[in-house]
Amino acid sequence: MVSGVRPQVEPIGLDITRTGRVLSRAFNDALTEAGGSLPQWLVLTALKRGDHKMQRDIAAAIGIEGATLTHHLHRMEADGYIRRERVAADRRSQLVELTSAGEKLFTRLLRAVIGFDEQLRAGLDEHELNTLRTLLERLRANAGYDVGDG
Repeated sequence: MVSGVRPQVEPIGLDITRTGRVLSRAFNDALTEAGGSLPQWLVLTALKRGDHKMQRDIAAAIGIEGATLTHHLHRMEADGYIRRERVAADRRSQLVELTSAGEKLFTRLLRAVIGFDEQLRAGLDEHELNTLRTLLERLRANAGYDVGDG
């Protein structure tokens, strides 16, 4: 921006960033009301998919640093939602699995996620949703990120 000159229209990136923050906060609130958190939801969904059982694989799949994930897993284990077991062949590796309490938490959070998604979709038809997805994908590409880059 040239010194002293203000854009006539707010930059789209600022509007998208503001919207992202609002949606993230609202999504976190929905998960909290259901008795969970975003990190718990990410761990639970990675475990439910079944292809991420090792702690390091879960960290890579959900984009949480190893030490941060360890903190969340300690808490989830203490709360009875998961169980961890060291792998005999590699004592540094841990296998993570859901407990029955973890399954129940997943079900509660899934209902909250579905409800939040329905709230966001209110008043939008399939054509509008598809257009929105296409535009968001194009914005990510324009920013220099592949669709799968998060």
